[in-house]
Amino acid sequence: MKTLELPSSIDLVDIKKTPLSETDLSSLYAHTASYEALLNKRAQKLKEVDKNSLTEEKIKDLLLAHYTFLKRPVLLYNNRLFIGNTTATIKAAKAAIDG
Repeated sequence: MKTLELPSSIDLVDIKKTPLSETDLSSLYAHTASYEALLNKRAQKLKEVDKNSLTEEKIKDLLLAHYTFLKRPVLLYNNRLFIGNTTATIKAAKAAIDG
C-alpha cells in the first residue's frame, strides 16, 4: 500500500482494530462472488482448520471471526476490488489510481 500513493479521499481501515462487519464482507463478496477469493491461504490460523471441510459458508465465518483470514491488503477503488500484494495486483491498482 505504501507504493501506491493513495489519494486522501481513500479511507484506510485497520481491520485489526476495526474488524470486518458482515456488511463490509458482503460488499467485498459482491465484487468476487467468492469468499475463497478473499481467504488468506497462508494464514497461520488456517492450520487449525480442517481444509477439507471448507465451504463458502465456513470461509465466510472464518473471515468474520478473525482478521488474519482475510487476504490483505484490500483496496476498493472506483468500484474495482484489488486483493493481495502480488506485483500484478499492485500494478493494476496503481494504474487505476493514477488514471
